[in-house]
This record gives sequence, C-alpha cells and structure tokens, in this order.
Amino acid sequence: MTAELVRVYPASAPNGSGLVWAHGGGFAAGDIDMPEADFVARTLAAAGTTVVSVDYRLAIGGVHFPVPLDDVVAAWEWAHARRAEFGIDRLAIGGASAGGNLAAAAALRLAGTAAAPDLVVLAYPTLLAVQPAPDARLRQALDDDPFADRFGPQVVRDMYENYLGAPASTAPVEAAPGLATVAELADYPPTLIINGEVDELRVSAEVFAASLAAAGREVDCRIEPGTDHGFLNRPDGPAAALTLERIAARLSR
Repeated sequence: MTAELVRVYPASAPNGSGLVWAHGGGFAAGDIDMPEADFVARTLAAAGTTVVSVDYRLAIGGVHFPVPLDDVVAAWEWAHARRAEFGIDRLAIGGASAGGNLAAAAALRLAGTAAAPDLVVLAYPTLLAVQPAPDARLRQALDDDPFADRFGPQVVRDMYENYLGAPASTAPVEAAPGLATVAELADYPPTLIINGEVDELRVSAEVFAASLAAAGREVDCRIEPGTDHGFLNRPDGPAAALTLERIAARLSR
C-alpha cells in the first residue's frame, strides 16, 4: 500500500501548503528517520506546511531505476488525492541530494498533467550521471576543502550505475533530469533550488536551472553560503535552519 511508503507530519498551524519530500543517500542509503527527512519535515510542519515524507525503496538488493522514482510518484499521487483531507491547497514536491533527483524527475513526469506539482523544491540535488567539470573558482574551493571534495566524476558515475544497473552514459532523462531539453521543460513547475557552496554536485543543478530559464520557466537557484553537501543532515548548524526558513517562506506564498 502507498500509505506504507509515507509518514505524514501535519502542520501545527496550517497555512494551506503541503510538501511531498524525499531524503537523500545516493539512492542506496538513508531513511525517513535521518535529519534530512525527519528534522526537515518537523521544522517545516512547525512553520505551517503539512509534509509527506517518502520512504522509497533503495537501490540495493537488485532494486534499480525506476523503482525509487515510481515510489515517489506513487506517494505524490497518494498525497495529491488527499489534499482536501489534509487541508492543502498548494502541494509541492521536493527532496535533498538523490531525493532531489527523484523529486525533479517526478515533477518532469507529472508536468502538464492535472496532478502537476505547484512547486518543486530541491536541496543540493544531483541531476546528472555524467556531470561537467566545475569552474575554476569551485575547483579551487574543493581543493582547499578535502572533506567537501567527495563527489567527483567517478564517485557520481558509480552512484548512478548502481541506481541504474547500467552504464551512467545510458541514463534516461527520468534518471538524470539535468538532461532535460527546453522542449521537455515547457510545462515544468516553478522551482526553488538551494545548493551547497562547496559542492561539486551543484554543477548539475546549475545546468538544470539554466535549462529551466531557457525554457521560460520560473526558477530560483541560489547557493547557501559557507556550506558543503548534505548540510540539512546537520540540524545544529545555522545553514540548515536558514535554508528551511527560505523553503518555508516559499511554500507559504
């Protein structure tokens, strides 16, 4: 049952917004109890948004694309059908890291339909299986911070090949939404992207944002200063709170 895929966090003081949210973990790790899921959901629920956190199947034990994506789409459809029950009149989809990939791909599948999201929210997403090299400034920042420099091309290829069960170069657009063409993005929902500052994965998010802009879609792509990848998993840090304030403000509009 789809209900087994989700945990619902009712808004404390509902403002009419809802969010279907997918955690990260490289498609093969993570769960709905990690801060990137539970802390995010509790914080946004306290700010007025009802959150549906998705416990999608991971790419382990023979599970591959499109199973995790299908789970996120199924969770979306479940939540969308229950908007009135949950008091939601604006329903967004979003996620962090690999969860951002799944959310972006789900929105791509749903775009132009009656069930299309009202908003897409992506936190430091990975959106390309074969990502371009970072510019000189980001490359220098990564060189200066070895801890942050952990998502180079081979690491990303390996992550996607585990997800796909196939070579990264064969990734379809639903597995690598950064490949979407302007034509494929013609009906894409408004999108908020918040990247880590010293994070090689932001290159793929910036490619996606540029394609959305070229398609004439509403996109707000920004960098959270002083951050690396996965900072929503560090709830005691100031960046997590700041990013969630930004997301809550956008959801409440």
